[in-house]
Amino acid sequence: MNFIEELKWRGMIHSMMPGTEEILNKEMVTAYVGIDPTADSLHIGHLCGIMMLRHLQRCGHKPLALIGGATGMIGDPSGKSQERNLLNEETLRHNVECIKKQLSHFLDFDSDAPNHAELVNNYDWMKNFTFLDFAREIGKHITVNYMMAKDSVQKRLNGEARDGLSFTEFTYQLLQGYDFLYLNEHKNCKLQMGGSDQWGNITTGAELIRRTSGNEVYALTCPLITKADGGKFGKTESGNVWLSPEYTSPYTFYQFWLNVSDEDAAKYIKIFTSLPKDEIDALITEHAEAPHLRLLQKRLAKEVTVMVHSEEDYNAAVEASGILFGNNTHDALMKLDERMLLAIMDGVPQFEVSRDAIAAGIRCVDLLTDQAAVFPSKGEMRKMSQGGGVSINKEKLDAFDQTIDASYLLNGKYIVAQKGKKNYYLLIAK
Repeated sequence: MNFIEELKWRGMIHSMMPGTEEILNKEMVTAYVGIDPTADSLHIGHLCGIMMLRHLQRCGHKPLALIGGATGMIGDPSGKSQERNLLNEETLRHNVECIKKQLSHFLDFDSDAPNHAELVNNYDWMKNFTFLDFAREIGKHITVNYMMAKDSVQKRLNGEARDGLSFTEFTYQLLQGYDFLYLNEHKNCKLQMGGSDQWGNITTGAELIRRTSGNEVYALTCPLITKADGGKFGKTESGNVWLSPEYTSPYTFYQFWLNVSDEDAAKYIKIFTSLPKDEIDALITEHAEAPHLRLLQKRLAKEVTVMVHSEEDYNAAVEASGILFGNNTHDALMKLDERMLLAIMDGVPQFEVSRDAIAAGIRCVDLLTDQAAVFPSKGEMRKMSQGGGVSINKEKLDAFDQTIDASYLLNGKYIVAQKGKKNYYLLIAK
């Protein structure tokens, strides 16, 4: 497989240094993408860079995932309007370990193939580098004029930042440049990849190598991922979509991809999956013939959820989706653990109800009016239940005054009430 051709049809090339395609066609190339460990989980904003490494390895080249244990202590000004909070060493070490586990879902670190992936941490080569040595050995090769000309610096200096640019952040591009130099010398790394906002930092590294060892190195960036409506990719009302199930449940993760627009689905399925071109083209054609079936979104959501989480998590998410949006039954609801139930009910109106009243046995009409304001009046509740429009835990009520007791509590704590086809309520016994 030709790596550049692969990225081109997937829409994953923004800028590329001359000679990059030629070197990749000539030999097995070692390439890296840098990730700053500012949290103990990656989010889907990191996925494009990670998928570049994944495609690189599939095409026979060697990927390096660089965790910025040192640069993470400083913060990259690229694309930022103000300085980040700096993290301490203990927090960074924890974050690095968590990210390492997540990356193993995407890259083969364990095989004995010559192009097996490696994880490197720039803290390992920066921790004993004194400021004076860095200034003498590295700083002298790159002029301030060269660094000042970078877009990431200019934007911060020209009023886009409230507090300007600290010296700490100003040094970031030189530190990242040194990473490239170090990996070129010690790992024969000839290519650095990243998002288009990293072009300035990457080319500083290439310039540093040119001025020190004179070695030929290359750069390649992918476009920053956007949404068709101009909104920020990967952001929801509750914030980032994380790869960690602790921060974003597999169900919520699956729903994110399932709910993207047709236009975005056609773009994202190329970037965020390893499906081949002919299969994706066939899916896009099939989707266009029956958009209401959302075939693209369903396949995208499956591929990414299985890759990031597991087949089991994907199947559970599909089954759970059927509870709110399909015809899944009482039995499917009863199988959900608490975390999945709460993920499904996120955004659904919730009411606290008396555990003691339920334990003693309470008429459903009283539960859904007096205890929880699901209905404004008992008359309305009676009328709708007589028409078969009220369900408790996905089972239609036999009678409006049916007794609800502790046996109805899901996970010993919850009751799902349904009014009509689409109105759900979560009752929490306390």
